[in-house]
Amino acid sequence: MHAVILAGGKGVRLRPYTTALPKPLVPIGDQHAILEIVLRQLAGAGFTHCTIAIGHLGEIIRAYVGDGSAWGMQIDYATEESPLGTMGPLLTLRERLPETFLVMNGDVLTDLDYADVLRTHRESGAPLTIATYARKVHIDFGVLTTDSAKVVAFTEKPSMNYHVSMGVYGLSRSTLADYTPGLPLGFDELVLDLIRAGTEPHAYEFDGYWLDIGRPDDYDRANAEFTTRKSHLLKGA
Repeated sequence: MHAVILAGGKGVRLRPYTTALPKPLVPIGDQHAILEIVLRQLAGAGFTHCTIAIGHLGEIIRAYVGDGSAWGMQIDYATEESPLGTMGPLLTLRERLPETFLVMNGDVLTDLDYADVLRTHRESGAPLTIATYARKVHIDFGVLTTDSAKVVAFTEKPSMNYHVSMGVYGLSRSTLADYTPGLPLGFDELVLDLIRAGTEPHAYEFDGYWLDIGRPDDYDRANAEFTTRKSHLLKGA
């Protein structure tokens, strides 16, 4: 099984932690970087080959990870010379990838079964499978519904339920066939194109542990929780 880890971003929202370190290498707990945890999980799930898409401070990632032998994996790299969006780096990799593979952000802390995401994607026949997580968002204001300048409904500080992308996907190489390598391609653009074409992505619903470490408060929470969750997050890895 093959995984692609997207690790080329600048991690702007996580500054100052990412001033000198790429976001996937910020430490979690006393001994581990986020990327190391992800690689150990992938290896434990049976992935044997991983491509890491690097950009900002990418040479530090390359020096840290090496050829993947530390995790019993074969690891290679793709360098993003200019920002290509979430999915753009995959276009330049397309000929190096198998027909189905896993794609994920390099800053995700979760106990998601990565192998099952890819297996489900293969079985679904969908062009794209998106791991999703249920989030409840509390609105701290009274919400008005208006029609022709008339208030027709009012809800005091409602909570709204959403399914959000976890930053983990099963993808088929053929799904990328109509896009031009070297041009930017965002995840949002790909999803909307698939919906418009009537080839809707498949949703892989997940209700376990998940943190997208994109902001300082998320990072602080990850460090606070990792000690008690370490044996679960790294089981079998």
